[in-house]
Amino acid sequence: MNILDALHQTAHGVAGGCETLAVRLGMSAQILRNKVNPNSSTNKATLEDVDRIMGVTGDHAVLHALARNHGYVCVRVDNDGAASDVAVLELATKIWSANGEVGAEVHAALADGIVARHEIERVDAAVFRVIRALNEMVNRLKGMAEK
Repeated sequence: MNILDALHQTAHGVAGGCETLAVRLGMSAQILRNKVNPNSSTNKATLEDVDRIMGVTGDHAVLHALARNHGYVCVRVDNDGAASDVAVLELATKIWSANGEVGAEVHAALADGIVARHEIERVDAAVFRVIRALNEMVNRLKGMAEK
């Protein structure tokens, strides 16, 4: 997903939509709608706006889209979380599930003998979820390592 679409979905995906989010951000709903509209040429969102929107909504899709555009994945560093065997096992099951999604998307792309652009995008998104889950697991294991 591109960053502008991610920002638009983040702002409109909040319970109450832009109207509720705008109040929490201290701006008018119309200004916020303009800032998050990918087709608007006025009232562009600044980096500070995007940071505040992600902070208020807890939705970091813009951050992931930006990282992905540049060949990176984002992994939340949970310094407060307790590193445990159960937490690692939960991440392992997340990885297994995501691997199944990759297989299902590749199968669907090849099923009719024609690979379409949208099918490649779905495979790519599924692979991205696996990479993110693997990085989360490595991060969790690092937290468990003896000092």
